[in-house]
Amino acid sequence: MNDRQKAFVTEYIIDFNATQAAIRAGYSERTAYSQGQRLLKNVEVANAIDELRKRIRRDNIAEADEIEEFLSLSMRGEMKEEVVVVEGNYTGGSTARIINKQIGLRERLKAAELLGKRYALFTDTVDLNASGLVVITDDISTSDDGG
Repeated sequence: MNDRQKAFVTEYIIDFNATQAAIRAGYSERTAYSQGQRLLKNVEVANAIDELRKRIRRDNIAEADEIEEFLSLSMRGEMKEEVVVVEGNYTGGSTARIINKQIGLRERLKAAELLGKRYALFTDTVDLNASGLVVITDDISTSDDGG
């Protein structure tokens, strides 16, 4: 791919508008619509767009181990949150400032609960998956004596 095609790929991801991406990539405004459509049909450009979209999605979506680490840090009280604190001053006014404080007990308990669910620590149900031969016996009499 040439430099303008690479620029088109990057610009196209911004708003998925082929005409505007072509203009921003340096193609003429007069031919931008047709150039954009042609570039979208180019296999190399289309593959580059797909690969860039996958990379962006992969970078933006948390993995399971990231979530478990976040919940563990939260549960242990190692996470901080920003809160606004309003402080009065001697003139009768007040000022607000942002401070970092340890997350509260409610959030820590919620993190512990979510981790417990993840590891099935609180299950009330019994897993009855069985392997092997199951035999069902019919105990209803088929004799003529009625039972």
